[in-house]
Amino acid sequence: MRSRAGANSRSNALKNKTLRKGNHGRKTAEELLDPAVQAQLKLFDEAVRYFQQQKLHKAQQVYEKVLTGPSKELADRAGVHLRICQQRIARPPVANLRSADDHYHHGVAMMNLGHWDEAREHLEKAKKLAPKCDYIHYALAALDCLIGETDSAMAHLKAAIELRPENRYHARNDEDFASLQEDPRFTELLYPEREFSA
Repeated sequence: MRSRAGANSRSNALKNKTLRKGNHGRKTAEELLDPAVQAQLKLFDEAVRYFQQQKLHKAQQVYEKVLTGPSKELADRAGVHLRICQQRIARPPVANLRSADDHYHHGVAMMNLGHWDEAREHLEKAKKLAPKCDYIHYALAALDCLIGETDSAMAHLKAAIELRPENRYHARNDEDFASLQEDPRFTELLYPEREFSA
């Protein structure tokens, strides 16, 4: 019941605000009584209720209908809410992440989407929960490399290889490490069998 009351108070506030504005280029009382504006306001209230209930797809559909109504003010407000719906729909829901693997998988997913900060946050949590897990260090190395943190990338890659030497072979062909190909430390780490001359 609270959400319905909240939606009604918002629409009443919008009506009162609109009425107070008078003839300064805003809606007048006659315009507000226009059946098309009333229908648009009713749709806006419906969309707000869906939004408050977290039924974002339904809210999005109704906000899109509000955009086509005659009231520019309602359309503008609907546009703001519509963008919020779209952002929340696009953002994957964060599950209840407990284990190192949960944080690792979420971190890699965020890395693939280019959400570097969120990826780092979850990969660091995974590392804290499982400090000797090679693939977590490997993922952190890849992330560091992608964002240009060369020293940190090398440290994480070295840890991943020390924990599991097979990571050396994976890193040789991993495109995420392309920017390190010319770094002598990278070559030394991945090809220890080669002799380097000074």
